[in-house]
Amino acid sequence: MRITFRGTALMASLGLIAINAQANTDTLSSWADHTKVGGKTYIDLSNINQETDNSKTDPSGIGVDVKRFYLGIDHSFNDLWSANLTTDFNYKANDGETQLFVKKAFLQAKLSDAAVLRAGSADLPWVPYVEHLYGYRYVENTLIDRLKFGTSADWGIHAGGKLLDGMLSYSASAINGNGYKNPSRSKSLDFTGRIGIEPIEGLHLAGDYYSGKLGQDTQTGPSTRSVSRWDALVAYVNPGWRIGAEYFTADNWKTSANNAVLSANPSDKADGYSIWGSVSPMAKVSLFARYDHAKPNKDTNPDLQDDYYDAGISYAAYKNVDIALVYKHEKVENGTISTSNGTIGGVNDGTYDEIGLWSQMKF
Repeated sequence: MRITFRGTALMASLGLIAINAQANTDTLSSWADHTKVGGKTYIDLSNINQETDNSKTDPSGIGVDVKRFYLGIDHSFNDLWSANLTTDFNYKANDGETQLFVKKAFLQAKLSDAAVLRAGSADLPWVPYVEHLYGYRYVENTLIDRLKFGTSADWGIHAGGKLLDGMLSYSASAINGNGYKNPSRSKSLDFTGRIGIEPIEGLHLAGDYYSGKLGQDTQTGPSTRSVSRWDALVAYVNPGWRIGAEYFTADNWKTSANNAVLSANPSDKADGYSIWGSVSPMAKVSLFARYDHAKPNKDTNPDLQDDYYDAGISYAAYKNVDIALVYKHEKVENGTISTSNGTIGGVNDGTYDEIGLWSQMKF
């Protein structure tokens, strides 16, 4: 009897272990079924020739850049709640910059297609919207991101959605204002919002407004001047070709080197536009080009201007793998500005030329 009892107890224990193991397996399987892991990387191999007042300067030379490497995890708790964490790595061969940081980290409540709420660091209304229509973010940042009059994500409260069967879209954010790399707070939040309409399939019309103090209005810091920015876009996108134009005008965005917009500094204005297009003459092959023009300090330095263009050919080498041969040129006249390509300009002017291979890989 004693042996039989011990045998029964052993079998019961093994049964409990098997049940627990199965429960753990089911839990892991359920977690995996509701979790997506993905990534995206922008890598280029290029030669740069940068000159300031006709003298060659750094970062001239040949190098490999990992402009961006995003790794993201998206988990759905149920039909209402989900969360996202996206890290960002970048490396530029010619300036020694290597960084790993959080780009997006938010909790989401999807009440409906018309009402999606996010808390944390998430996409802002304008830059990601334009990037999606433009289609060549891996080659170059869009207009206000390239000129540093805006960024793609920030910490705050975000709302967005689509109405009228997707014809109307909106997005709004109340944010810290320092960008996703700096989650510090100030005395007030900035506001930005976009409304977009697609009256016919492929035709996109959109406007955006930004107002705030860029996170610089701190308790112990100097008094600051409010900034504002208006954006507008018209684009037509279909599988064979796309064309678009973007315009912005901004007040007091860059009246100080650190964007603090000190009240002691004079007020200033800026504006600029970008025109871009692409066409696919054959399967997997596209030709594309773009031109930007901007006046970043219309009041404080009215002669300063930036002109940028690029042109290239891209090839869809494999699913989610694109390779492009690109030439870029940028010229800054009558001063110096900071763009996504670095600090360009001089006493009179500065030029930036780059040619090479750019790639985009997604998984």
